[in-house]
Amino acid sequence: MKLKKPGRPIDPTLRERRCQQILEAAARLFAERGYAEADTQELADRLGVGKGTLYRYFPTKRELFLAAVDRLLRQLRQAVDDSLVGVQDPLDQVAYAIRTYLDFCAAHPEVVELLIQERAHFKDRQQLTYFAHREANVERWRKLFRELIAAGRVRRLPVERIIDVISDLVYGTMVTNYFAGQRKPSEGQTRDILDIVWHGILSPAERRLRRAENE
Repeated sequence: MKLKKPGRPIDPTLRERRCQQILEAAARLFAERGYAEADTQELADRLGVGKGTLYRYFPTKRELFLAAVDRLLRQLRQAVDDSLVGVQDPLDQVAYAIRTYLDFCAAHPEVVELLIQERAHFKDRQQLTYFAHREANVERWRKLFRELIAAGRVRRLPVERIIDVISDLVYGTMVTNYFAGQRKPSEGQTRDILDIVWHGILSPAERRLRRAENE
């Protein structure tokens, strides 16, 4: 009996690589066309695969879209994590995180576009992807600010208040950059945000005057 030659070994990373290729191309397509107008056949054509291949990975356009959004936010978180390697001072970590966040969104404008589309098309979702990722990642920043307060480096304020203000400033900067164009490099925007957060806008004399009026 003639023995069959062994087939080519299965590449265990092939499925994951193909999945990432699909999601990268899908994010671009949704950003260009919008969720309603994006056609999975066009996506298959761009990738050079059959439409059935897409459905094996993502059975519906909804699942494909949400997976593409999730992937972008995971990449953003990874970029921030990578930027903090070797950064010891907690205040420097905040600065590096903000700058990396703004750099990533400038390099990947589809992030904001897809977040806007998600809000418009999936109002049935209890929690949007952006806020799910924020909640999953916020504990380390709570810990960081608690330690800074305990060390006397930050005023005794509710930690959630600090995080909410900084997060809203960064998120607002990201969205403004997308709609109006980034008028200043991320490094300069980070400096501006932290200068206002760390030092405020009032002079020492004005702060003393206002404290005296409130006593």
